[in-house]
Amino acid sequence: MQNTAESGSTPPNTPAGDAPAADAAALLADPYAEYDRLRKAGPVHRITGTDGRPAWLVTRYEDVRQALADPRLSLDKKNGVVGNYSGLRLPPALDANLGNMDPPDHTRVRRLVAKAFTPRRIEQLREPVRQVADGLLDAIADEGRADLIASFAAPLPITVICDLLGIPASNRPDFRAWTDALIAPDPARPELARAAAGNMLRFYTELIAAKRTEPGDDLLSDLVRLRDEGGDDRLSEDELTSLAFIIHFGGYENVVHLIGNAVLALLDHPDVLEELRSNPAKLPAAVEEFARYDAPASLAVRRFPLEDVEIGGATVPAGETVLLSLASANRDPEQFPDPDRLDPHRVPSGHLSLGHGIHYCLGAPLARMETEIALSALLGRFPDLCLAVPRDELRWRPSIRAHGLISLPVFCHPEKRTGI
Repeated sequence: MQNTAESGSTPPNTPAGDAPAADAAALLADPYAEYDRLRKAGPVHRITGTDGRPAWLVTRYEDVRQALADPRLSLDKKNGVVGNYSGLRLPPALDANLGNMDPPDHTRVRRLVAKAFTPRRIEQLREPVRQVADGLLDAIADEGRADLIASFAAPLPITVICDLLGIPASNRPDFRAWTDALIAPDPARPELARAAAGNMLRFYTELIAAKRTEPGDDLLSDLVRLRDEGGDDRLSEDELTSLAFIIHFGGYENVVHLIGNAVLALLDHPDVLEELRSNPAKLPAAVEEFARYDAPASLAVRRFPLEDVEIGGATVPAGETVLLSLASANRDPEQFPDPDRLDPHRVPSGHLSLGHGIHYCLGAPLARMETEIALSALLGRFPDLCLAVPRDELRWRPSIRAHGLISLPVFCHPEKRTGI
């Protein structure tokens, strides 16, 4: 179910076929309309992906929020039933990451890396991020037309996270390609995702060895030092490699989609765009609404019940896969009045785009800051920004897990608006 969710979808505890199927094409073409249909049909749905692997899909806000913080729902794959959906298949040295850990290991590893994402550290990164954003916009300022994903939304977070980890600039294009292959793997060519994971593993293994020999002023060098000089709670070698991978992967994937989706939302809502351009001080609050309105991750990391667990009135057996729909929860009218409306004045009320509970996104402050700076720089530089293709020609990644644009063609200057 990594890329599609075509399923026999049934209300809780009912035989297959008693309810209309969740439509894979609908989830890809218009996910929010399909999630609205599923929420109305019931809070929990037994589904089977096109790969034949079953899972339980949770769609309503209160159920999703509670499940995100429920210690009975494990992230550790060893607690899953063989044959059920279990997420990305990664080499063991990349799989020992926070997205697959429960306490106490999760607590220990998260504590070791949390210092890199403190509010003070993030604030220190604000000016470097602004410089990266301005430099990227400088490169496209003289162009009449640009793809804001390829030229701005993608290179900004990859530059920031690679700088944080101490990854050489020469390797960054490779990382974009490898990450893209894992975000939305081609079911017809699974070898591409396997090759991308293998390339990442080899690179990180070599980079960690280099950091041991010549440490730098970067997060990965700090983590290597913790691994080699730490006490009883130090990282294992696989945990070190996996931590580098998950910081890089999450720091790129979520932010590129958050920025891209936010820009498209602004182009779809010119009144909001003009308001934020006129008053950039409103951008921090608006970023929260962008995250709710079009979440960069449609699904949270899958969970496996340690015992039979009741969710939304359904009894989910121990070991079966639970998928929590962040996108659906964020559009639940029981929590967010008029949820399909983009409202930058909406009183913050707990969107789940960056998680909840002990697995709340470690890099959330950095993602917010990068998005705020990206939007501020973009709106200030191009007052007449507009789409360069009809809205219905935009292409989205073929994934129900990550929700993001493949490209976002725009005209940067009014005199260049031709060819639509």
